[in-house]
Amino acid sequence: MHCPFCGHDETKVIDSRLAAEGRQIRRRRECGACQERFSTFETAELVLPRLIKRDDTREPFDEAKLRSGIVRSFEKRPVSAEAVEGIMSRLIHKLQTLGEREIPARQVGEMVMEELRAVDEVAYVRFASVYRSFQDVTEFEEEIRRLQQMPSPATKRDQLSLLPDDKGQKNKKNQSNNQNNNQNKDGKKS
Repeated sequence: MHCPFCGHDETKVIDSRLAAEGRQIRRRRECGACQERFSTFETAELVLPRLIKRDDTREPFDEAKLRSGIVRSFEKRPVSAEAVEGIMSRLIHKLQTLGEREIPARQVGEMVMEELRAVDEVAYVRFASVYRSFQDVTEFEEEIRRLQQMPSPATKRDQLSLLPDDKGQKNKKNQSNNQNNNQNKDGKKS
């Protein structure tokens, strides 16, 4: 590899480590001529598929556009940047391992909604409302009903449900359990 400082073509690797959860190798290099050091990152080159839009046009996958939509759905929600990066990492990995050159954009949207549903129901409904182009409140109600009927994802973090239970009341049982758990953690009897 050419040195980025002097352009010399003799550089040597002085250290190698795994990075990005084992998906990259970070190599520390040193130039044989100017002795400057720099890092390089090696990753497997897996091509992301092109997306087939609803109108049958094709466009390249845009990671920034996907991240923007996900971040927007989590706006003012108690979700960390690490959670967003985890979602992005899982989605890109799924897309790369599909082995397809082209996939319907709808398939990517469904994958995103599955990930959002596991993390935050409000973000899921927000994303679904834009993705499915909701036109009125009844479409929100229908989506919330569908969400209620879906089995709860196993990876869902401990959060209060935004959806009422079967009796139309807010999820008081979860609230009560959370209060009891908090009291138990403080050493008090429940």
